[in-house]
Amino acid sequence: MPQIDYIRNIGIIAHIDAGKTTTTERILFYTGKEHKMGEVHEGNTVMDSLQDERERGITINSAATTCEWKNYSINIIDTPGHVDFTAEVERSLRVLDGAVGIFCAVGGVEPQSETVWRQADRYQIPRIAYVNKMDRVGADFEGVIKEIRKNLKANPVPIVIPWGSENDFRGVIDVLSLKGLVFDEQSQGRDIIEEELSEDLMKKAKHYQEEVVNSLADFDDEVIEKFYSGTLEVEDLKRSLRQATLNLQVVPLLCGSSFKNKGVQKILDAVLDYLPSPLDAPKVDGTHPHNNSVISRHPETDTSLCAYSFKTASDKHGDLTYVRIYTGELKEGMQVYNSNLNKMERVNRLWYMHADSREKCEIARAGEIVGVIGLRHTVTGNTLCTKKDPIVLEKMDFPESVISKAIEPKVTADKDKLISKLTLLSKDDPTFKYLYDEDSGQILISGMGELHLDVICSRLEKDHKVAANVGKPRVSYRETILSQAEDREVFDKQFGGRNHYASVMVKVEPCNKKNLTIENRVKDRNFQAIFLAAIKEGIEGALSCGDLGYPVINVKVTILHVEYTVDSSEAAFNAAASFATKRALEKASYVLLEPIMSLHVRTPISYVGDIIATLGSKRAEISEMDVVGETQVITAKAPIAEMFGFSDSLRSLTQGRGSYSMQPLKYSAVPKDVQDKW
Repeated sequence: MPQIDYIRNIGIIAHIDAGKTTTTERILFYTGKEHKMGEVHEGNTVMDSLQDERERGITINSAATTCEWKNYSINIIDTPGHVDFTAEVERSLRVLDGAVGIFCAVGGVEPQSETVWRQADRYQIPRIAYVNKMDRVGADFEGVIKEIRKNLKANPVPIVIPWGSENDFRGVIDVLSLKGLVFDEQSQGRDIIEEELSEDLMKKAKHYQEEVVNSLADFDDEVIEKFYSGTLEVEDLKRSLRQATLNLQVVPLLCGSSFKNKGVQKILDAVLDYLPSPLDAPKVDGTHPHNNSVISRHPETDTSLCAYSFKTASDKHGDLTYVRIYTGELKEGMQVYNSNLNKMERVNRLWYMHADSREKCEIARAGEIVGVIGLRHTVTGNTLCTKKDPIVLEKMDFPESVISKAIEPKVTADKDKLISKLTLLSKDDPTFKYLYDEDSGQILISGMGELHLDVICSRLEKDHKVAANVGKPRVSYRETILSQAEDREVFDKQFGGRNHYASVMVKVEPCNKKNLTIENRVKDRNFQAIFLAAIKEGIEGALSCGDLGYPVINVKVTILHVEYTVDSSEAAFNAAASFATKRALEKASYVLLEPIMSLHVRTPISYVGDIIATLGSKRAEISEMDVVGETQVITAKAPIAEMFGFSDSLRSLTQGRGSYSMQPLKYSAVPKDVQDKW
C-alpha cells in the first residue's frame, strides 16, 4: 500500500475513437501490468472486456484498473466516448481527482470531447491534455490547441511538442528539458532514446519553453524572475506548472501516437508531476443525515470512514460495488452504515479491480478505489460511513432518457425472468429504465439512444440468456403547463370499515427547474408529518402521467391549505392531493414537450447542400457551420423524433464519408401543427 501522496486517481476522457482504450492499453504495457498490448480493431483489449465492446470496437462500460509507475500507484478509469453512455463518464468523474483528456490530431475538439470536458469542469477536476494520432494524414497540432482554447475555454500549455507529423512523425520534443525523444520500434516503444535537436528544432523548442514561462508568469512571479536572471531550472517549471494545474489555471498539453507507441510514457510522467494526489484534492462536503448540517472530510485531518458508491455491476463473479474511499479505511468483515438508506451493510470481500478481473485486497485506505462484495442494498450515489459519525455525500444527477422501445420475451414463460434481468440492468445503469404495465402486460425500456437500447437488448440475450422481441424506437415525450391554476379536493369516503376524510388545496405553475418542485405553505404545527408525506406522494403520482399519457415536468406545486379531522388518514390525503393536482393541471393547459438533440455532422464540403436540405426536412435548426480542413462541420438542433434513420440517409448522401453525433440538449414544446395530430 503506497503512501497517500503517492496515489493518483485519474480518468481517461474523450470523444469516441480518439484513442482512449488504445492509450490505456499502452499504459498497462509500459507499467508492466500487462505483457502484451491489446488492440481495439482486433477485439483483444483488456479494458474492453464485454463481448459487445469487442464486437463493436467501442467502450460501453467504464473499466477500472491499477498500475504502478516510478513507485506511484495510479488508479485509472477508462470511460466511454459515445454520448449514449455519458452516465459512465459522469459517475467516474464524480470520484476522480484528475483526468487525461485525449484529442484526435485530425478531428480536434469533437462533440463528446466537449461534453466530457464540461463534466470535468463541473466537478472542478484538474486535467492534462494529450493530442493523439500525430501520425495520421491531416494531423494539426496547432489547430487542436486553438480549438481547445476556443471551444473549451481552457488554457492549454504545450510541454511536449511533435517531432514531425503525419508520415514524418518521428517522436516528441520535451519543451522543459529541450530534448528530443525517439521511441524504439524494436521494443514496441518501451526504450526511449534521447537525441540532440537540430538548430531549427532547438529554436522551436525554446520558443515553446518561453510560451510556458509566459503562461506561468500570470500566476507565479518567481518563474519570470528566474527566467530573466538565467537561474530557471526544469524543476522550477514543473513546480509552478503543478500548482497552476491544481488551481485549474492551465492544462499541460502533450502529444504522440498511441497506436504507433510514441509518447505514452510522457503522459504517465505528467500524471505524476501535475495531477493531484488525494491530499491535493479539495475536501469533500456532505451533510449530516439527521439535521442536514454541512460536514467536510479530508484524508489529512479525518480518520472516520467516508466512502462513496459510484457504480454497481453484476457479472460472472457476482454483485460488485465500486467504492471510492475519501477518509478512513475498509476491511473485510467490517460493518458499515449506508447513511442514505439508514441501513447497516457488511463488507464480505474487497478487491483491487483490473477490468473484469480482480486482485485480493485485505484492507483499503483513504484515496483508494476498490470493488466491494456483500453490499446488498447499496446503489449508485450512496454514502458509506460509521453510524456514530455519519455523513451523506451529494448524489449524482443523470440525464433523462430520450427514447423507448417495447420489449417482450420470445417465450412467454420467460416473462418473470425478463423483468428480473431488467431490474438488474436498471440498478447497474442509472440512465436505463423499464416500465411494466400490469393491466396491458406491456414492458417498455427507455434509454439515452438507439445504441444504448441495442446494447441492453444484446446483453439480455448474451449475458443473461433471455431472448426477446423488440419494437421500433419511440420518443420519450414529456408534458408541462403554460399557466398557473388552483384546485381543491375534498375526499370523504368510507372503506376498510372506517371513514376517511381529507381536504387539500394546491396551486400549480410553470417552473424552470427540470423536475417537480413542491412547496408547503401549511403552517399548522398540529398537522402530522405522515400526512404531508402522503400529500407529496399523491402530487408526484398525479404528475407521473399527464393529459396525453406522458410524465409532467417543469412544474411547481404549492400546497396552499389542508383540512383534517379525527377521520383523516394517509390514504385520504394521498387521494385528495392527487385529484386536486390533476384538475389544476387540466386548468393550466397542457403542452407536449419533445426531446431536442444537439447534432454535429461532419461531411466533405461537396455534400453540404444535400445535407442541409435533408436537415431542413427534419425540423432541424442550423446554428453554426465551420470548415475544418477539407470537411464541413454542421452544428444544429433537431427533434429526436425526426432523426431515426438519419445515419442511413447520411451514409447514402455522402457515399459513406459523412459522420454525425447527437446528444440530449433540452425538452421543447412540440409545434402546434404536430401536436394537433395527437
